[in-house]
Amino acid sequence: MEDKRIAVAAIVIDEQSAAVEVNRVLHDHSDIIIGRMGIPYKERGISLISVALDAHPDVISSLTGRLGKIQGVSVKAAISKK
Repeated sequence: MEDKRIAVAAIVIDEQSAAVEVNRVLHDHSDIIIGRMGIPYKERGISLISVALDAHPDVISSLTGRLGKIQGVSVKAAISKK
């Protein structure tokens, strides 16, 4: 199995009703979360969340995949090379 990597996931929530499901998924993966920062941008009606992760690449992909399937959510991850 590959070594663990450090990653940052950028999450954009365009539909506020999706926030509950996003938080549920993040809670399910709380064991790999180093920290998170959320920014509600009320003027535009969106929320931005950055999540720092420490996990195997397949676990990071699983998390971002689950988040990306939520209606009104966009997510991208940047993963360290080592």
